[in-house]
Amino acid sequence: MSIRLVECIPNFSEGRRMEVVEQILDAITSMEGVVVLDRHSDPDHNRTVVTFVGPPEAVDEAAFRGIARAAELIDLNQHEGEHPRIGATDVVPFVPIEGVTMAECIEMARRLGKRVGEELGIPVYLYEKAATRPERENLENIRRGEYEALKEEIGKHPARDPDFGPARVGPAGATVIGARDPLIAFNVYLTTDDVSIASKIARAVRHSSGGLRYVKALGMLVEGRAQVSMNLTNYRKTPIARVVELIRREAQRYGVAVHHSELVGLAPQEALIEAARWYLQLDAFEPEQILERRLYSALQEKPLPETPEPTFLDELAAGTPTPGGGSAAAYTAAAGAALVAMVGRLTVGKKKYKAVEPQVWPILERAEEVRRELEALVSEDAAAFEAVMAARRLPKATEEQKAARQQAILEATRKAAQVPLRTARLAAEVLDLAGQMAAIGNLNAVTDAGTAAALAHAALTGATLNVRINSLDLPAEEARALLDEVHALVQQAETRYAEVMRTVHTRAGLD
Repeated sequence: MSIRLVECIPNFSEGRRMEVVEQILDAITSMEGVVVLDRHSDPDHNRTVVTFVGPPEAVDEAAFRGIARAAELIDLNQHEGEHPRIGATDVVPFVPIEGVTMAECIEMARRLGKRVGEELGIPVYLYEKAATRPERENLENIRRGEYEALKEEIGKHPARDPDFGPARVGPAGATVIGARDPLIAFNVYLTTDDVSIASKIARAVRHSSGGLRYVKALGMLVEGRAQVSMNLTNYRKTPIARVVELIRREAQRYGVAVHHSELVGLAPQEALIEAARWYLQLDAFEPEQILERRLYSALQEKPLPETPEPTFLDELAAGTPTPGGGSAAAYTAAAGAALVAMVGRLTVGKKKYKAVEPQVWPILERAEEVRRELEALVSEDAAAFEAVMAARRLPKATEEQKAARQQAILEATRKAAQVPLRTARLAAEVLDLAGQMAAIGNLNAVTDAGTAAALAHAALTGATLNVRINSLDLPAEEARALLDEVHALVQQAETRYAEVMRTVHTRAGLD
């Protein structure tokens, strides 16, 4: 059977609240059959670009779920960022990858647009190859004036009438959906903070004002540095290297230089190979001279044994900031809850323990509930820490930006303290459940109940360390309330742990 793959690259108007981005990604990946290849969140643009692939039907449904979730979580009236936008889900292009035609992608765009308009009540504009009007082939024409202008003009000017959905916008704004060839999102940063220079260079390189064909460009200020932000719509006819060299020459006119460049999302390998060939003047170069390509060809003929998927412990040992101690604490407490449930199942149904069965069932059921909550906290803790890091990367060039950054850091830190606090509370509950099970559960598994208690005790210790470290960055009154609860949890846990261990030792005959 031939493979049919479509790429979808939705752009969401959120690049600062990582917990929101995670919920949108969860909605997308809830559709079986799609694989997320990349995500790129930019706090200055306040935008996240997601790249996922799959069979057409799965990609269609995943895109709808992402749009629906974004509409629930993002309010354009509160949105600020450097990048132009008209919607919570700003633009959704479909790109044919393998076994799928452009005509099929156009049909996907129109089908999705109709559904979004009817079921979500969001105005939808079709663009690029799916456009129903020539002037809408260009995204910039649809997005001109951004959300604020669209909100005022839709329903009043026929040019603003959507292809699908109501002629009015709500907090989710409008969405642009289309089909196109592969596009490269590419930014070049300059050695200046003068955004007017970036704007002049953008005007010189973009096709709409007389520059290079297949280049769209804007000048922006990002992290205190002027940036030429571009979409390269045909890298074969206008290669990346040619664009960079034109920017370099234009920059020299204004006494500045290229500081560095940035690839947003994914790019075809061919585009980067062509850039290397151009700069290194490899006239006789063949792509098969690339080691990885030759290796890939060889492995197609004789595959290596499959490498197992990385486990949570692999991720923990990977040397990345997340997952870290908070996630490990939640994972450890979840293991303790699982052991409590195991001992419960080894007890119920046994004639010897029939008398205690009515007491065991509620313990077992609660242990399973707590385990599920703790499993969710493993990833939630990592996301909370990532949100703090994202807040710290926010711009701080002006007093307003500094104030907004500090507020974002404070809110993210509050969440980063609350998540391990929830872990600690649940770990304390696991410790108590382990104690109850140790007292009445299957004698042959009493040491397993003791192990559950030990895991819960360790998890509580680790979780409270995370609460304490995050409380250092909170206002004194908030920090004191957290530390008081932590102190009480630790004191109670020490007492309860000692009781459980005495029970385990006595029943197991270890004294």
